Amino acid sequence: MLNAFAAASSVAVRHRVAIGPSRPDVLPQGTVWYDGGHPLPNTTSVAGAQHALTVAQDAAPDDLLVVLLSGGGSALMALPASPVTLAEKQDTARTLMAAGADIYELNTVRKHLSAIKGGQLAAAAGGAVLTLAVSDVVGDALSVIASGPTVPDDSTFTQAFSILERRGGLDAYPGAVVDRLRDGVAGRVAETPKSGDGRLARAAARVIGPQRGAIDGARRAAEALGYQVHVVAEPVTGEARESAAAHVGRVAAALPALARPACILSSGETTVTVTGGGKGGRNQEFAFAMAPSLAGLGPAVVAASIGTDGIDGPTDAAGAMVDPSTFARAREAGITEPSRYLHDNDTYAFFDAIGDLIRTGPTCTNVGDLQVILVA
Repeated sequence: MLNAFAAASSVAVRHRVAIGPSRPDVLPQGTVWYDGGHPLPNTTSVAGAQHALTVAQDAAPDDLLVVLLSGGGSALMALPASPVTLAEKQDTARTLMAAGADIYELNTVRKHLSAIKGGQLAAAAGGAVLTLAVSDVVGDALSVIASGPTVPDDSTFTQAFSILERRGGLDAYPGAVVDRLRDGVAGRVAETPKSGDGRLARAAARVIGPQRGAIDGARRAAEALGYQVHVVAEPVTGEARESAAAHVGRVAAALPALARPACILSSGETTVTVTGGGKGGRNQEFAFAMAPSLAGLGPAVVAASIGTDGIDGPTDAAGAMVDPSTFARAREAGITEPSRYLHDNDTYAFFDAIGDLIRTGPTCTNVGDLQVILVA
């Protein structure tokens, strides 16, 4: 995003601060780069956030702060609000994700544990603010993308507190985190800037890459290969292993009306409630859970689910692919109880054993997850 902005704009730029998971080979001259952590923030995430906040605070009234924002920014640019520490914020995010919190719940809590999210970066800016965002959020809500550091936040401390109660209970979270949210509910800590807050009067934001944008590219590619494309309008959300079967059911209902070969595309973002000790990601679990019902779509079908950023959970894979022979091939590879891998949240090991992981490497973008089903 930073390189594209530099190539497209001739305005004079005084400061360039960039935070991402890995430094690109080429950056505009003078860029200060921070290797932020994802999906959990690290100390460099905090250093980058502090630098960004300082640049905003030092801006003159006639300056323009341009914020190039993408999904993942909640972890990559993190500045815990006192007295919460980085370790406590990491623990909170880890517990919420393991408990199956969706992105709206996760970012509601993040914003109320932050000194920069939920509109606070723009509120601190001395000049005008323009945010250009690439969305990984179903519905493209600017207040949720990267926890909305430059837009009004209409979520509340009360909502954040309730999420902790619902996702594991208060005892599952660090005391400082619970205390801060409780103080916010009682009015002892100021809320995040809301709609109509005068501090955000000079802040504008636009989504330039919608969450469903990957579908457009996939459609063009599939049509060029001769496929008849059908796009599932309903976003794919919910618990990965449950929504996968429902998704195949929707495809089965639509399939009789589609010419062959058919390509069915969908997008969204599921969640995983972690109960086991294995390694995997939501796309790998979604793919695994599609496999048992794929044969109902025909003898020649293949399906995949991938994260468009090239990273699925704490793994080096973007996702996985399945077909009606997946479990037979697993048995040939010595896997006698495939269901155990799903039960233990260990789908990475399952797909690695049969060579069906999809590894793209980091893609330098993030517009959620993409599912593809091909029927001959």
